Amino acid sequence: MIKTLIVDDSQLVRSIIRDFLESDGSFEIIGEAENGKDSVKAARELTPDLVTMDIEMPGMNGLDAIVEIRKFSSCGIVVISTHDTAKMAYDATVKGAHEFFSKDIFTSVISEEKRKEIFDTLKQVTKIKNKGCALNISSDSSFVTRSFSCVVIASSTGGPMALCQLCSGLPENFSAPIMLVQHNTSGFDKGFVQWLDGYAHLNVQLAAEGTVPSSGYIYVAPTDRHLVINDKGIAFDDSEPVNNQKPAADLLFKSAAEVYRDSVISVVLTGMGSDGAEGTRIVKQYGGITIAQDENSSMIYGMPQAAVDTGSVDMVLPLNEIAPKLVSLTSWE
Repeated sequence: MIKTLIVDDSQLVRSIIRDFLESDGSFEIIGEAENGKDSVKAARELTPDLVTMDIEMPGMNGLDAIVEIRKFSSCGIVVISTHDTAKMAYDATVKGAHEFFSKDIFTSVISEEKRKEIFDTLKQVTKIKNKGCALNISSDSSFVTRSFSCVVIASSTGGPMALCQLCSGLPENFSAPIMLVQHNTSGFDKGFVQWLDGYAHLNVQLAAEGTVPSSGYIYVAPTDRHLVINDKGIAFDDSEPVNNQKPAADLLFKSAAEVYRDSVISVVLTGMGSDGAEGTRIVKQYGGITIAQDENSSMIYGMPQAAVDTGSVDMVLPLNEIAPKLVSLTSWE
């Protein structure tokens, strides 16, 4: 059983989250707290495996509580917040939270697929503290720098923190446009864009139909629509989820490779599942360069591992080396 502490200033919300978690049979609710100060005390005394954390609470807020809990615990922390606090929820990932969900999900009828996805994520984040060490890092420096039409990136659980580090390491004169699929809780895309824009030297935008990708910009896929590229620019595909994901990085990678052929760099970052693996294979097939984050720096190694397993990854790099590598690959005269 996963020992869980629920933190929210609303008794109704705590009850809803409790009922949701207990419906799975894998979670034991060992305590509740209605503010940040009480949550820190409860986390110290009860040693939970998982903490669900609200953001806006009287007294100590959720962000400060996460910082305090992280001083003595490596438990899984998942923020359950409202759309109004989306930007703050992303700040929580930098302070030590592993994932977050919208409260709306728990107060509405959700599909069995989404329910399973949430439970799988919650169970996975409780295992992060026991994660093993990395595989051997390989870095192929034999690639000749050249002009690239775009960089495509896939990320999921743990992605916001990874993207914060990666994007803040790219200079404002980075020569290739970036297109990004981050698996987000529905409705949080605008908050994510605003948050990431505060860290990146490049301009971060929510992708818009018909936009021609330009250097100096990061284009983020909206939630619940597949981001693709065609010969006219950015487009959307409203077809069914791919590998249970919508947006799916596989479709972005595939479309970029078909349009730009060998002038694509793909990057697969931390996350659950296998999204980006098939796309990586196709990017490599067209002659592009493929990168995957290494295990040791990944919060969850599922997506990078799946990409590596295709045999199509050129470089497996720790997170702090990916931005410098992108700069060196695209620096040409």
